[in-house]
Amino acid sequence: MTLTNDEDLRGMQAIGRICGNVLQQMGSAIRPGMTTAELDLIGRKLLETAGARSAPEHCYDFPGATCISVNEEVAHGIPGDRVIAAGDLVNIDVSAELDGYFADTGASFTVSAVTPQIERLCRDGKRALWIGLKEVKTGKPISAIGNAIGTFAKKNRYTLVANLASHGVGRSLHEEPAEIATWPDPREKRVMTDGLVFTVEPFLSLGANWAENGDDDWTLYSDPRAPTVQFEHTVVATRNGPLVLTLPG
Repeated sequence: MTLTNDEDLRGMQAIGRICGNVLQQMGSAIRPGMTTAELDLIGRKLLETAGARSAPEHCYDFPGATCISVNEEVAHGIPGDRVIAAGDLVNIDVSAELDGYFADTGASFTVSAVTPQIERLCRDGKRALWIGLKEVKTGKPISAIGNAIGTFAKKNRYTLVANLASHGVGRSLHEEPAEIATWPDPREKRVMTDGLVFTVEPFLSLGANWAENGDDDWTLYSDPRAPTVQFEHTVVATRNGPLVLTLPG
């Protein structure tokens, strides 16, 4: 989507804020002993209260309101009877629709005490996201996002999952520009146009460089198996830099 008027901007800001608030509240609600289905129900009720619809459920018949991935699950985890335990690494991906506008955000959370290595991974996952977001600006090459994140990952001895890309969003959950790499991709020649709406969502890992299918139609696992975090915002490219839509507020 490309924003061309104030109505579209207000629509995207509204759904972006909802997604950001739901993600923040779900993250705060995580407790050892709860199931991922119970956590998902919190997200569902928050979306319903805000008048929004789950995008993966609405667009793809995903069996949950949000995607919740634990430990070895790197993305698209199905909420269910899995019990969250102390020491777990939990990723929540919230995408939703309101009045025909879509936004997408996600974050990884630690549960109770985790190792210093995992704490550092989460901290650096957030840093990687913002390093990518700072490259967003009208007229800049899209490749600048992946190049900056890749430099950060290499310097700090991380890997990046190279088959889970960012994407355009706005009037649908996934639209052009498709397959925006958050790793260095010499084939990427596109340029950010003014008002372009898309996600930035690096998957930073302690060794994984791929996401592979599991036993169901949705859940993806890190390959090779390694702790992996994802942090994501929906952003607009402007002449003044990034306008991040999915901050809570």
